[in-house]
Amino acid sequence: MIVRMGILRKSEKLNSEEFRKHWLEVHGPIAAKIPELQRYQQNHVIDSEQLGINFPRSSLSVHGFSQLWFDDLSSMKRSFTADTVNTLAKDEQNFIGGMQLISLKPNEVIPVANDKPLIKRMSLLKRRSDIDIETFEREWAEVHSQLVKAMPGVAGYKQNYVLERDIERVRSVNYEDESIDGVVELWFQDTKSLESAFASEAGQKTMAHARTFIGEITTFIVQTHQIV
Repeated sequence: MIVRMGILRKSEKLNSEEFRKHWLEVHGPIAAKIPELQRYQQNHVIDSEQLGINFPRSSLSVHGFSQLWFDDLSSMKRSFTADTVNTLAKDEQNFIGGMQLISLKPNEVIPVANDKPLIKRMSLLKRRSDIDIETFEREWAEVHSQLVKAMPGVAGYKQNYVLERDIERVRSVNYEDESIDGVVELWFQDTKSLESAFASEAGQKTMAHARTFIGEITTFIVQTHQIV
């Protein structure tokens, strides 16, 4: 499976509640009709604080992350016909001020524990300027994943590797050109357990390793809505 992700900034004409309502109640049903779509989630940003870590972050303003699952890149590209693109874009101008599109290959390191309510944190990673993409992905996959697994209180952990950037589908005027090398999904019981995990000895070791290959970590707490 691959994931097509939209990193959304709301229209300046709307407040946060109006943006979320339109995205969920109007745009959600429209996007749910995309051909060959296997799964669709909206992740509404509810907190942009850098909880638990002291790490450089970008200035990117994000109000939501869309996640659309397809069997592969070919089926994803087939799905976005001219008619589908036009239908989506027509509504997007009503609530989106900017959007960056990427396709991702997910790697589930710790399966999510679904037997109790959890909070979800999504993080955008940018590699250090002196690190090439191959080294970044190797360190993330082979070393960093094992360090995160050792942290207490982590209820789920998924790495998302970038396959394609800036998919040409919608207008993205006035949206910052931010380089993203990976997307993290982490689940915890609550914010207290999140902060405790990173404050632990294992958490400190994890973040020390992060500094050897990651330049920026930009984090957001999200509320997830399953559409399909």
